[in-house]
Amino acid sequence: MIFRSPYPDVDIPDVPVTSHALRHEGDFGDKTALIYAPTGETLTFAELASLIRKTAGGLVARGFKKGDVLAIYSPNTLHYPVAFHGVAHAGGVNTTVNPMYTAEELARQLRDSKARFILTLGPFLENAREAAEAAGGIEEIFTFDGAEGTTAFAELLEAEELMQGPVVDPANDLVALPYSSGTTGISKGVMLTHRNLVANMCQIGGTASHAREISETDTLVAVLPFYHIYGMGVIMNYALSKGASIVILPRFDLEMFLKALQDHRVTFAHVVPPILVALAKHPIVDHFDLSKLDVINSGAAPLGEELAKAVEARLGCLVCQGYGLTETSPVTHSPRNKSKGYPHASIGPALPNTETKIVDTETGEELGRGEHGELWIRGPQVMKGYLGQAEATAATIDEDGFLHTGDVAYIDDEDHAYIVDRVKELIKYKGYQVPPAELEALLLTNPHIKDAAVVRSPDEEAGEVPKAFIVSDGSLSHEDVMAFVAERVSPQKKVRRVEFIDQIPKSPSGKILRRVLIEREIAAMEQNT
Repeated sequence: MIFRSPYPDVDIPDVPVTSHALRHEGDFGDKTALIYAPTGETLTFAELASLIRKTAGGLVARGFKKGDVLAIYSPNTLHYPVAFHGVAHAGGVNTTVNPMYTAEELARQLRDSKARFILTLGPFLENAREAAEAAGGIEEIFTFDGAEGTTAFAELLEAEELMQGPVVDPANDLVALPYSSGTTGISKGVMLTHRNLVANMCQIGGTASHAREISETDTLVAVLPFYHIYGMGVIMNYALSKGASIVILPRFDLEMFLKALQDHRVTFAHVVPPILVALAKHPIVDHFDLSKLDVINSGAAPLGEELAKAVEARLGCLVCQGYGLTETSPVTHSPRNKSKGYPHASIGPALPNTETKIVDTETGEELGRGEHGELWIRGPQVMKGYLGQAEATAATIDEDGFLHTGDVAYIDDEDHAYIVDRVKELIKYKGYQVPPAELEALLLTNPHIKDAAVVRSPDEEAGEVPKAFIVSDGSLSHEDVMAFVAERVSPQKKVRRVEFIDQIPKSPSGKILRRVLIEREIAAMEQNT
């Protein structure tokens, strides 16, 4: 059966994403839109809008055309939203990149996305240059901080404002190209249109469709990276569209995070479960006044009920969790209960304009309430597809438009959905996606490793960590294996546990039976507790 959202559909305007995100420019022109916590620098809504138009003008003056791609390879900065929306207003596409990517990983994304420009910071410039040379096609490197030998982002801001950007087709023209591993395999470009992002902003803001409506009276904290769809869609775009102020942090540091919450009287915080662990357990939390914090929303990875309750009890605020994917722009489910009686284990009902199915993973049969199966989702927030990956797109979005999430869920009698397992093999380390196939391919390049399999291993702090099962020639230690991987990948992809075994379990066709290893891992950990 098809489960329809319990909320009435919302109207979705046929406009570019920047027009919708800054729809309150006139109403809140003098109101602070962005605050960079480390320096205290600010931008009002009027200043933000002006700088976005200048960025677009500067890009167009350099030959940047509709459909061209700019890669943002940077942590959060005050001008990250300026850059993102400047590209969007110029009719271009943002491919957002994890700044912890190695040069090789960056080059792969540059090559696949066909980026023309890179925007980064001085500390990441060496990798950016190496990647640009390896990928080819990069015409210019900009830096937010004006690093030597690059074009300072400030030069773009010297241009005349581009008052009217190219005409875009919101339903078909891309504006964002983040990368996701989907259910399996290597990272793929997720094609998100203007309509995808605008639709999701409208859906999140639908009547009573989440824990508490965000308004112009709220101050949010952007500790989640803008390159990640959670930070991009829910904070950078949606919060701005509601006229809220955003306190920006370049990275997560517990003391800096708590100080920002206190000093800027933050009312609404979007986080991931590892941050909630710190809020529940670290003694330093008691040294800060967090009395203005009203709601904490968790996403990117499952949130345990006991952890949510522990944070609520300590801070006196509402803690809830939502659900989404890069492929859904990102939100599909969000809590609706405005009190602390909300079922913490639930991700909430589906958003307005969203339909879901629960499907038997073996038979493909559609299931009913209370039955466990794969969660399928259909709605205007579902991506256009994977860039240049028709086969992967067809495997993820069926002919009826339902996106197959790879997550096992069930829906109760009150339309609350619960994620209980994962069909897909992706590992979620602190909310970051880690594809096991990529690490297995890397491990097999070591001449001393005969075979390898990588699976998720439960971890209290990180949620999950990559664990490698290794068949070797006997010359390697656990530390050798972890060091080999660490030297070649970005930090979140590091193998953090190793076990040597005699044989990797495989199907007759040669496919690694990761489920066997995962069950073995869970059983071993239960025995040790």
